[in-house]
Amino acid sequence: MNMNSLFLIPINKGLCWLLLVLFVVMSCVNDRDFDILNKTCNTDLKANTSFSDIKGLYTGETIQIHEDLIIEGYVVSSDVTGNFFGVLHFQDTPSNPTEAFQIEIDLRDSHLFFAVGDNIRIKLKGLYLGKSKGVYKIGGVFTSFGNISVGRLPSNAVFEHVFVSCDDKQDIVPTIIDISELAIITAGSLVEINNVEFFQDELGLSFAVEKKETLRLLVDCDDNEIEIRNSGYSDFQANLVPEGSGSIIGLLINENNEFYIQIRALEDISFTNERCEDVIDEFTSQAIFFTELADPHNKAKARFIEIYNASDTLLSLNSWQIVRYTNASLEVSSSLDLSAYNIAGKSTLVVAANTEEFLNVYGFSPDVMGGSNSPADSNGDDNLQLIDPFGTVIDVFGVVGVDGSGTDHEFEDGRAFRKLEVKTGNSSYTITEWVLYNDTGGEGTINEPQIAPEDYTPKARE
Repeated sequence: MNMNSLFLIPINKGLCWLLLVLFVVMSCVNDRDFDILNKTCNTDLKANTSFSDIKGLYTGETIQIHEDLIIEGYVVSSDVTGNFFGVLHFQDTPSNPTEAFQIEIDLRDSHLFFAVGDNIRIKLKGLYLGKSKGVYKIGGVFTSFGNISVGRLPSNAVFEHVFVSCDDKQDIVPTIIDISELAIITAGSLVEINNVEFFQDELGLSFAVEKKETLRLLVDCDDNEIEIRNSGYSDFQANLVPEGSGSIIGLLINENNEFYIQIRALEDISFTNERCEDVIDEFTSQAIFFTELADPHNKAKARFIEIYNASDTLLSLNSWQIVRYTNASLEVSSSLDLSAYNIAGKSTLVVAANTEEFLNVYGFSPDVMGGSNSPADSNGDDNLQLIDPFGTVIDVFGVVGVDGSGTDHEFEDGRAFRKLEVKTGNSSYTITEWVLYNDTGGEGTINEPQIAPEDYTPKARE
């Protein structure tokens, strides 16, 4: 056979198609880093309802929407790196959003069709509305043990409900927040948190354990915390979390009142600054001690504890606590964490058993609400300790294991007042440092029940 005769051999058409398909498949890229597809846009759909109106349709059970309702929003999530999967987050405005939503979709590489900043219109008729872990969702449906829940909308149905408008893509401006402000920010929207870093124990670890959703802890320079959620299937799963500090942009997610942030790509993290200096706000001082304990004869709910800072310096009470041993108990009966408070120099901190009653009786609000059965709610025969952040007992009233009734540490229906010459705490109860009024007068105390408010001096070291 000569070479010219080769061109006379009939070619099977099926083989041609097979070769063509193989060529196309081999020419495809094997990652998500490629150009956005040319998309068609829609000029006809107009929103006719709001996010809040749709959320208002939910009454506790997953429902199907039957009305011709349309909402619009701006895409803020992206599955380009695989950290989001099967969900599309959108908010009501490109900046300063007041509402956010998510739609569950069974569509891979959804960023090719719905890019960050796209204005989308969603036909809600036929979709399901539900709530899971406190998060409102729309999408398809799945049934488990007879219960229906919102599930992913099948890929062939996504483009029947979600449309990109012909408006220009918008720049999404993240809302700048502090971790302490999470409760007032729109969950599901794009936010930026500045001056944060990964917790020291997270350094040297990857963003996520392979094939497992992983939470890593972020802290700011004031020791406030928020977790970052990372997919074990994301492109950056094996990357080590960055050192340093800086800003992070991501979706603020709130599930069951637990907040966390979820980034779209590593570019959402910019940690170019030095790590925050360790803030030492746990101090001990002998200058903080009990100065007045109250169990009014006429107003049991007006009980309080007053502590005093005899130094000239404001001191943090981070990790300080007051503990109470009821009657003769050797076990702590109740405790009160004072971590949220500071105490100024030459000033007092008043802890009330009942804030409302304290205000009614003394005419001003206490510094701390202790609550019923707290250390501040002692009926005068209990024992108290003031403990510093390192577990050291700085000051005491009474003797643990000894019921105060009829002893030199009883203030039932009365008052225990620390003498003005006392300048430091004392880890051993010393009766000579105190003046005690009660209804028995035992062992050097004064049998003179006290009446609120006139017999008490909360907030005044006098």
